[in-house]
Amino acid sequence: MRIGGMLLLTGTFYLQGFSEWPQFRGPNAFGVSDTTSLPSEFGPFRNVHWKTPLPPGHSSPVFSADQIFLTAFDADHLYVIALERPTGKIQWRREVPRPRKQKLHNSNSPASPSVATDGKNAYAFFTDFGLISYGPDGNERWRVPLGPFDNPFGLGASPVLAEGKVIQVCDSETGSFVLAVDQASGAQVWRVERPEMTRGFSTPVLYRPTGGRLQALVAGTNRFIAYDVQTGAEVWWVRGLTWQMKPTPIVDGDTAYVLGWAGGADQGNQAAVPSFDDILKAADANHDGQLSKNELADSPYKGDFDDADLNGDGFLEQREWEKYRERRTLVNSVMAVRLGGSGDMTEKNILWRFYKSLPNVPSPLLYQNVLYFVKEGGILTALDPATGGVLKQGRLKGALDFYYSSPVAADGKIYTASQDGHISVIKAGRAWEVIAVNDMDDEVYATPAPLDHSLYVRTKNALYCFREMP
Repeated sequence: MRIGGMLLLTGTFYLQGFSEWPQFRGPNAFGVSDTTSLPSEFGPFRNVHWKTPLPPGHSSPVFSADQIFLTAFDADHLYVIALERPTGKIQWRREVPRPRKQKLHNSNSPASPSVATDGKNAYAFFTDFGLISYGPDGNERWRVPLGPFDNPFGLGASPVLAEGKVIQVCDSETGSFVLAVDQASGAQVWRVERPEMTRGFSTPVLYRPTGGRLQALVAGTNRFIAYDVQTGAEVWWVRGLTWQMKPTPIVDGDTAYVLGWAGGADQGNQAAVPSFDDILKAADANHDGQLSKNELADSPYKGDFDDADLNGDGFLEQREWEKYRERRTLVNSVMAVRLGGSGDMTEKNILWRFYKSLPNVPSPLLYQNVLYFVKEGGILTALDPATGGVLKQGRLKGALDFYYSSPVAADGKIYTASQDGHISVIKAGRAWEVIAVNDMDDEVYATPAPLDHSLYVRTKNALYCFREMP
């Protein structure tokens, strides 16, 4: 079975001829290509096959057979852009309506989610608009306005395509949901509310159990949930995730690797918090059934009030307090999860957990039977995917920066890009070694794409195609 240029086997996606990279991080967000002869040394003036200046945006490049799709923004506009794949020449740029400018974290942008493509058409999502689709010539096919969203950091999940549907996760402090629309028309197929979720940024991944129906796996606050792609029904779930999920899980066979880090949830920081009824008895001075900041001024919870006030109205109601209680019990980790089942599979499906040196934003990478992740300060960790045991951990000297881009791999190499634009090239293996560190002289938030014997890198101001030049 093919989905957007991919051959779907049980639980695993395989890239056919490495001709397409149809969504964030390639087929099923796995981050691995089988292309070869990739450059190890490159930069703004070295091994540049072509360079195309672009407006800023954090979205990563995605590829059909003939085109490259990106999103971008300027002071007043949002854009979907198509480039000619062989040359990088801009074929078209379409302005997307921008009815609002929502609050964003300074590490986010109005153009962070990556486009998805079915090999012909483009499907894009913006926090300040919603979903929109364009044909290969830039003709608008349909639009689905969504929002505004109650997420103080802005949204980050990218759309994915599955069985003729576009699936989009919109997790916020309030009003979270996952939506499926018809790929051809934009008509809503199903929408599932996610009231237990708060802010989240993780892109769905797909999984088909043996003999079963395709599932969309979504990581969010304390739950990793499998949704039936046809109906949106919850099939099974695992608890124990942290409260703010940013990295995208990866699926290998019947196992997923789910990584999450959020402030205040490192191992050892967990604490018991009284129930809502008990805190009302202790602190609700005016007996109005909610808590103000002044009423908690003498409590150990006063410093957490603003984060706990999910709707920003200056009061903590029961849902907000219970979400705060839950948050104080959660722990950051990367976990291996056996896929499949029915209902709550927490006790049966968690295979192992690892708690140290976890990244904030970058997704994990599984390559040649080693699990990698890179965090702030350029700390690269390699784990045994079967056990979670540490194989090697060290710093990427020359790239001791912040990281928002996720690692990718091909040709026996791993590529990691720091915010400051230092791209490390690493010889893959249980005892990995740094081959080179390349300076882009520009910021990098987007995830690179290794295709066509080339490495495609989006910086703040341009898209580069690097290739070994004669």
